[in-house]
Amino acid sequence: MPKTSARLLALLSLLQTRRDWPGALLAERLEVSPRTVRRDIDRLRELGYPITTFKGPDGGYRLDAGTELPPLLFDDEQAVALAIALQTAVTSGAGIEEASARALNTVRQVMPARLRHRIDALQVTAVGRAAASPAPQVGTEVIMAISAAVHSREVLRFDYAPGPAPRRAEPHHLVTWGGRWYLVAWDLDREEWRTFRADRITLRIPAGPRFTPRELPGGTVAAFLSARFRGSDGSGDWPCRGEVILGVAAAEVSPYVRDGVVEELGLDRCRLVLGSWSWTGLAAAVGRFDADIEVVGPAELKDAFAHLARRYANASA
Repeated sequence: MPKTSARLLALLSLLQTRRDWPGALLAERLEVSPRTVRRDIDRLRELGYPITTFKGPDGGYRLDAGTELPPLLFDDEQAVALAIALQTAVTSGAGIEEASARALNTVRQVMPARLRHRIDALQVTAVGRAAASPAPQVGTEVIMAISAAVHSREVLRFDYAPGPAPRRAEPHHLVTWGGRWYLVAWDLDREEWRTFRADRITLRIPAGPRFTPRELPGGTVAAFLSARFRGSDGSGDWPCRGEVILGVAAAEVSPYVRDGVVEELGLDRCRLVLGSWSWTGLAAAVGRFDADIEVVGPAELKDAFAHLARRYANASA
């Protein structure tokens, strides 16, 4: 028989995997007697876990939501922080999306009603992108207030630094991008889609009236932000885009080109189509791969490689 502490953790884990557990089945899974299961259930109740007993031929136990968080688990602020972290875990690149969703469901299951309602209203769209520098901190109360407005479809009134005039906007998405928080909203005064940095927002109370959601350009928030942050002229593409042949396998290139297109041409050759802010920046981005480069086009990209070649030659002199 495992030690009591290990057995309690195993019991709690089982209770979280399904709604109802017959007592006999729990005893079988834990390889203990039904009497031991009853004692362990009482121990978990003493720790604050809201476990109820149900009657019937297969009478057993159910882990319900309680009136307060069980002691030694999470306080209110920690629970909210954990929910935010789990929702934005998709940007980690660690392949933990499914596990994060299951973990969030497990935490939500034992939350009191007041916190479950706040978490259910928290709708964060996480768009992966590496942060170039540490991002300004945003207060949890601001994130929760914006998220609540998105969820309830209420117009937000806020001051936006450094501008002096108050703003009015229909909030559609609360987004993480490059380590920063953004509000994607329809600006009512300017009558256009805008992205607002959450760390520059100071909310005004009360909020405005409810609104009917609009269709976001690009179809998805990720597509909208990709086009918006490229700084393009409205075409939805990078200002500079070129094509090269690299003397390296496609598998060694594709993990490092976010929105580029990589086509395998053979064992050690691939075609890369990539965009950037400038031709010099594009040439530098292609040059980071340790491989021979053949420029397919355009001519501006060839000129950028020649410019960098002269610069690097001067640097090595």
